Amino acid sequence: MDRLYYSFSEYLRERYPFRVQKIPLAAGFTCPNIDGTVGYGGCIYCNNLSFSPNAGRPGISIARQIEEGIEFYRHRTEAKKFIAYFQTHTNTYAPIEHLRFLYDSALSHPDVIGLSIGTRPDCVSNDCLDLLEGYTAQGEVWVEYGVESSHDITLRLLNRCHDFAAVQDAIHRTQGRGLKICAHVILGLLGEDRTMMMETARRLAHLGIDGIKIHHLYVSKNTRLEKMYEAGEIKLLHLEEYLSLVAEFLEWLPSHVVIQRLLGELAGEYVIAPQWGCGKKAILNALEQKMMAQGRCQGRLWQSLR
Repeated sequence: MDRLYYSFSEYLRERYPFRVQKIPLAAGFTCPNIDGTVGYGGCIYCNNLSFSPNAGRPGISIARQIEEGIEFYRHRTEAKKFIAYFQTHTNTYAPIEHLRFLYDSALSHPDVIGLSIGTRPDCVSNDCLDLLEGYTAQGEVWVEYGVESSHDITLRLLNRCHDFAAVQDAIHRTQGRGLKICAHVILGLLGEDRTMMMETARRLAHLGIDGIKIHHLYVSKNTRLEKMYEAGEIKLLHLEEYLSLVAEFLEWLPSHVVIQRLLGELAGEYVIAPQWGCGKKAILNALEQKMMAQGRCQGRLWQSLR
């Protein structure tokens, strides 16, 4: 087998003769299931402070966040160029002219060569897609959709306030515009067994996504999931369980799908559980060893369906 999975770092090396790094940004957005447009309280697991480094710094301009991010990553990773990642909350949830101002601000820096926009599938209008399509002449543009699961019963439990039909609609409307589509999924969600999780992999594969971020369910402080965890109402995955699920999940994805992430957050002041007792590098090494030992690789099972 040539490779176990198609990593984002490999994808970037193929496209650029220099190191490229994503810079996470917080642009002051909220979400429609927080402000009452479709619901209240947000997703039961979500606390942006647990995963977004700029979420706790309100009012910092995009230009300043870009400058600080470039300085940080140039010293840490020797990156030369950057993709501006609008990460916190729903980054298409505003009038078009405000979105244009924010995206233009990010791309105005000469070392920013692309955009990555984190959003919900029910918050991307055709006008917004038209706007994003216009930026493809300046660099690559990723639209990152929070999918989490393909099962409506799970989405209701999570208080997502949209169904999988919204995911399908958003992806179909995004395709054919020169935009890259990345889906976010969570393994180990409430009530889901292995069969349901693999069905999500197959459904996303058939939708024709370009990339994916796979996360494990973790408990963050100040969320409804924390209360459920304290009450003993949820069961979190052990590390070996998660590695087994990820290994199979990757096999259902076509080999050209870029794997942008394979883990949720592992540590930090807001992360309560699970505590697996090792870092990201050790976990990824364990995953690769498992896949090699079992003869697994991305796309193996997908090929069996064709």
